[in-house]
Amino acid sequence: MKKVMIVAAVAVAVAGGLALGYLAGRAGGQSTAEGGVATGGALYHCPMHPQIVSDKPGHCPICQMTLVKNVKEPRAKRVIYRSTMIPGETSDHAGNDSMGMAMVPEEIEEPISGAGPSVDGLAPLVLSARQRALLGARTVRVAASPFVKTLRTVGLVTVDERRMQHVHTKIQGWIEHLHAGAVGETVHRGDPLLTIYSPELLATQREFLVALDNRARVSSTMPEVNADAEHLVEAARKRLLLQDMTDAQIDELATTREARKIVTLYASVSGTITARNVSHGERIESATSLLDIADLSRVWVVADIYESELPFVHDGAQATITLSYLPGRAYHGRVSLISPLVDESTRTVKARIELENGDLTLRPGMFANVELLADLGERIAVPKDAVLRSGTRDIVFVRTTDGSFEPREVELGIELPEAWEINKGLAEGDDVLAAANFFVDAESKLKAALAGAKR
Repeated sequence: MKKVMIVAAVAVAVAGGLALGYLAGRAGGQSTAEGGVATGGALYHCPMHPQIVSDKPGHCPICQMTLVKNVKEPRAKRVIYRSTMIPGETSDHAGNDSMGMAMVPEEIEEPISGAGPSVDGLAPLVLSARQRALLGARTVRVAASPFVKTLRTVGLVTVDERRMQHVHTKIQGWIEHLHAGAVGETVHRGDPLLTIYSPELLATQREFLVALDNRARVSSTMPEVNADAEHLVEAARKRLLLQDMTDAQIDELATTREARKIVTLYASVSGTITARNVSHGERIESATSLLDIADLSRVWVVADIYESELPFVHDGAQATITLSYLPGRAYHGRVSLISPLVDESTRTVKARIELENGDLTLRPGMFANVELLADLGERIAVPKDAVLRSGTRDIVFVRTTDGSFEPREVELGIELPEAWEINKGLAEGDDVLAAANFFVDAESKLKAALAGAKR
């Protein structure tokens, strides 16, 4: 299996080398080593293509990289004990093997330090500026920078519930006349909405007139008697107020002494009629909802936030709203409320965004596209094309002090459209290699495989 892996790695690297050789020939006009290629006893080799060796300085005919002088890996000798009967069974101490036979000493050589790849299966690489240019690779300096994550979702335009009036009555009766128009029409504060005929209201008016007459007849030197008469008048007046008569209407009643069988309800806010639940002549009860009036100069957009994205959304977050029927126009607001409840069917949470709507172009019921900006502060990140992802680990190649690029395993954090947050494995000031990932990965695996084969 090890031989198969080595052969496969060599095949991949040779294919990449041939491509580089073609690019080098096109760019530099040559594809042969300046010092010639040796067939054995080499003192110089190409760091990227170990098969290229020479007995004097020069350049690789494939990638045009400067050949480097071979430096013998420092090794140390030590004694181990090997079984004469069982191949592969060794020990650091004298004794018997698993069959009870005495093990014999054997002197071996091992690398002192730094042997093998820095990450399992990968080895450091040396890339010249020319080679990086041919590959389209670049070096990126790792630094902390503002980290802003964009969340995109959909929302629904709704009425600002704080700007809505629900018109009710506290008496029983019949709709005598409807002053308000149909749903969608505009009314202003103080406009008459509807007139109600109510025998109950008529009876209360008469009680008020009786109390007034009684107060006028009572003229006593006893303060308690006058106070009782005044108390009856005020109690009757309060009952009229509770039955939706205004102070002006009550004062008129006290002046004219004529009880009316009808009462008119007036709008307390300016806005648009969003619901009308009664018709002319309809009998109503005290609990009947008559009209809904909403001030649409300010509206809400209620957006759906997936529970996995909740850590990135907070009160005050900036939001941009667009609508398909208004291309090129955007509305800007902020999140004013995040619901504490999760919708069990959609696994989303409602976020409320408040928007000014002076021209009334935003209408309740419209669908909206919502873009939220989550400011996460300063964090370390690298371009996506700097990360080699295998499914089991994430690797970047970091420039070392000697100019080579060593593989380093990292822990990824939040994903942005063009970058990955790095939680572990890199520090500010590190230089990482971006782009040319296929070639770099193949060459690194080849070097690691060849190093393992030599050992």
